[in-house]
Amino acid sequence: MCRLLGYLSADSDITLRDAIGSDQLDAFKEVSRIHNDGWGVDGINTTHRAAHAKDGGAESPEVFESIYRTTEPAFLDHNFESLASTPARSAIFHLRLASSNLPLIPENQQPFTADGISFAHNGDISSEDGVNLVHNSDVLVTPYEIAQTGGKSDSAIYFAHILHFTQLGHALDVAVEEAIAALREQYKDSSYNCLVQTKTTLVCANATGHDYLADRVAEVYDAYGQRENAKDYRVIRYKAIPGGVVVASSGFDQKEEDGWKELPKNHILVADSATGTFEIRPLAA
Repeated sequence: MCRLLGYLSADSDITLRDAIGSDQLDAFKEVSRIHNDGWGVDGINTTHRAAHAKDGGAESPEVFESIYRTTEPAFLDHNFESLASTPARSAIFHLRLASSNLPLIPENQQPFTADGISFAHNGDISSEDGVNLVHNSDVLVTPYEIAQTGGKSDSAIYFAHILHFTQLGHALDVAVEEAIAALREQYKDSSYNCLVQTKTTLVCANATGHDYLADRVAEVYDAYGQRENAKDYRVIRYKAIPGGVVVASSGFDQKEEDGWKELPKNHILVADSATGTFEIRPLAA
């Protein structure tokens, strides 16, 4: 149960501060006082060295991936300001509120990354009686596929489903849709809101299973006297920016007059890093 924020810019590498402005960046950071079980960022950055150089190792790429994850909350971590001010072609940020009392260990911090794909999830995938997905051995993916993610959480198993379908040759956005459909066969009311990123694509899915505020989330926000800020907990919004797009969970001010629009429930946003264009369509299932 987390907060997500991502952006993509085809024109040039930009910082998170560039993408949303200093005021909203400060507001997003404040959300980590509640979502304080760690944070992380995965960026796709343009290289500063000569691309396609052959120097004895692998050919140098045009872009490189950088990832940072910690169990320290963002508002206490001095690295947050630095990484929020680091230019990237695209990036996804994740503020964690651990689901179902899963442990605060580095391997459960997000974004996860494997096979050139990075992934961040906002949700708790559990049965109606509160048993988390991690305790279910009857899933589509194998223990080896889960191990590829490096994680030990319900989110890691979700990511393993996406990897499963991409390794079958399916496009990233299609793989996200298929993973959601597969998991919904057993966990129809869970939330599958996510950000997924490669060097060429940014995908955001709004696939929450319900609109009501979960009791545990309400209790956490009540403890901070911020129940009002949780009323649209599962909402995702997006905003077009020059040459790209920003997408974000709720939790900080996202006004319509500032260009923010709600991503409809059970819809997916797919953005292209080469052109900065994006499309929004209903999920296939």
